[in-house]
Amino acid sequence: MTTQLPLFDTVPETARDAILAGIKAHNDTLLGPTGKRDLFVPLTAGDGTVDGGLVGYTGRGWLYVELLFVPERLRGRGTAGTLLALAEEEAKARGCIGAYIDTINPVACRAYERAGYEVFGRIANFTRGLDIYWLIKRFDEALESTSQAEA
Repeated sequence: MTTQLPLFDTVPETARDAILAGIKAHNDTLLGPTGKRDLFVPLTAGDGTVDGGLVGYTGRGWLYVELLFVPERLRGRGTAGTLLALAEEEAKARGCIGAYIDTINPVACRAYERAGYEVFGRIANFTRGLDIYWLIKRFDEALESTSQAEA
């Protein structure tokens, strides 16, 4: 006998919170506490308002870059790499072993690769002919590559 389950096109916040709490409790049992800490590197316009930057968090030994946006006025100057480098240095200080990020923007993907990230997953033609990429950078491997290049 198959149980009929309801399906809705909206999610009550209480339901979302209950499901998230269950996932977190399970993961904490499996992996231990996350030690999650937010990380924010703002870019500000001339009037002092935030118009770009990096938002992410560290947890379980990793930096996850959730959002990275460089406003048009700062593009082509290595700003994305600078934002990543600042976040990575803080992540290392917090004991992280690496960082990961995802993007559907091919220009951003190339910028992340220039910053030492490697594609580890991809869905081709995710939408509108664009691929989605997941990229990773292990800090210890980045140090090894630098040391080998200098030798």
